[in-house]
Amino acid sequence: MPQLRLALAQVNACVGDLAGNAELVVDWTRKAAEAGAHLVVFPEMVLTGYPVEDLALRESFAQASREALAGLAKRLDAAGCGEVAVFVGYLDRDEHGKRNAAAVLHGGEVVARQNKHHLPNYGVFDERRYFTPGDALDVVRLHGVEVGMVICEDLWQDGGPIAALGAAGVDLVVSPNASPYEREKDDARLPLVARRAVEARAPLAYVNLIGGQDELVFDGDTMVVTAEGELVTRAPQFVEHLVVLDLDLPGGAPRTEGVVNGFTVRRRTVSADPVAAYEPLPVPAAAEPLSDEAEVWHALVTGLRDYTHKNGFRSVVLGLSGGIDSAVVAALAVDALGADSVYGVSMPSVYSSDHSKSDAYDLVQRTGVHYEVQPIADMVQVFVGQLGLTGLAEENVQARCRGVTLMGLSNQHGHLVLATGNKTELAVGYSTIYGDAVGGFAPIKDVLKTLVWDLARWRNAQAEKLGELPPIPENSISKPPSAELRPGQVDADSLPDYELLDAVLDDYVEGDKGYHDLIAAGFAAELVDKVLRMVDRAEYKRRQYPPGTKITFKAFGRDRRLPITSGWREG
Repeated sequence: MPQLRLALAQVNACVGDLAGNAELVVDWTRKAAEAGAHLVVFPEMVLTGYPVEDLALRESFAQASREALAGLAKRLDAAGCGEVAVFVGYLDRDEHGKRNAAAVLHGGEVVARQNKHHLPNYGVFDERRYFTPGDALDVVRLHGVEVGMVICEDLWQDGGPIAALGAAGVDLVVSPNASPYEREKDDARLPLVARRAVEARAPLAYVNLIGGQDELVFDGDTMVVTAEGELVTRAPQFVEHLVVLDLDLPGGAPRTEGVVNGFTVRRRTVSADPVAAYEPLPVPAAAEPLSDEAEVWHALVTGLRDYTHKNGFRSVVLGLSGGIDSAVVAALAVDALGADSVYGVSMPSVYSSDHSKSDAYDLVQRTGVHYEVQPIADMVQVFVGQLGLTGLAEENVQARCRGVTLMGLSNQHGHLVLATGNKTELAVGYSTIYGDAVGGFAPIKDVLKTLVWDLARWRNAQAEKLGELPPIPENSISKPPSAELRPGQVDADSLPDYELLDAVLDDYVEGDKGYHDLIAAGFAAELVDKVLRMVDRAEYKRRQYPPGTKITFKAFGRDRRLPITSGWREG
């Protein structure tokens, strides 16, 4: 039975950085070669990063991707890795159009290429806009083992390329992916990979990107299952990681070629003879799955860290109100960037309570972030007096003076401004445009208010387990939330109870349920009327809100695309 040492490189690529991504592939291939691997598989479009969006439409970028691939093959050979078969995702171009493709590099050459067949066009995906689907499967014979490949969405299709590979005959299937994180998605991956392995009648190796790219974050969750669908090993989430695993394969798979189940199967021989027998490495232990709160926290930290660093920022600034949202964002920023890269600003007005200022200072003491106080009362007085503002207009001036203050500090010192609003507030328009909505990134944009509290409690509990000081003041968690824009104001004056409000929003936004569905679900008609009216009227605010890490099935922005101007009303 042929042996093969497989390496799966779960890495963090950056969109458009062809040189940097090529260096990444060389570095991790060298690690795989040092571990004795015979083949190493990288994620989908690792050479270009993913998603490339409209960069795919530029002829110059497509040509640069092809040239980078050819150059990478030669660099790998020069680096002493030429005998390792390297599976690399990239952007290809041929007479039929642009392709989401993967190539096999060996001996300084591109020895095989395969194009993605199923192009997703839902949620955050828009691949039919950019790519032409493939219709061929390149099966590579490596050390006597028949290795087939499916690219990301191809794995999710019943009766697709996997079924064709199973009918054609393969000893191993590898699957490069760029599968974005969303809550509980890792629970669906393993059953899917297991089903596909059984369908292919061969072990299946799934490798995924990690890291943040604009709103998206990739969690890795790389894994290998047997031909019977049993988990062999699984990589930890949200970290770069190299899985090295010895496989003892049956070999002798039938060598069917030609059209199989609608796909053209082509065979490429890299090395026909099996490797000499060797002592296999111990099977790497499977990483323990993260809890829901841990998974979300790591996703938010990863998204914030990579958005900051990949866009050239080295520090962030945010307003510290003493409330739960700014406290959680500050704690995320410290975990992502380190306390020395986080600048907190307290901006009290005449309506700011003593506890808002003391709770903000308590957080600073707990986390060690930089801190300054910039009172805004005099600024507000000038605006209000000169323009004769009252009521809501006066309240909003306070938020806008805070926004201008943060943006001024950003311009002066080069900080990235973090908006601290959550998904619940964004849904119902409970934010001030050009005020608390200013910023370059919104870390908890896709986090409902009730989950913000859950995350705060989880993060503090984790600190206590490690014998550390919890970063988030207990008073920020327990006190009633308030924007403090008028005397005695609390959120409950304008909004339903957050538990109830989030339940309605989850069904309306995430589940796309309509008015009558919500009534049938048991929500009061008055509540549904109020919430839906607030959500529908706030679309223009959401369109102007900063990007933020997606953690749910349907985040505002890429996932949920509704017209600002619309005469449709539910009910």
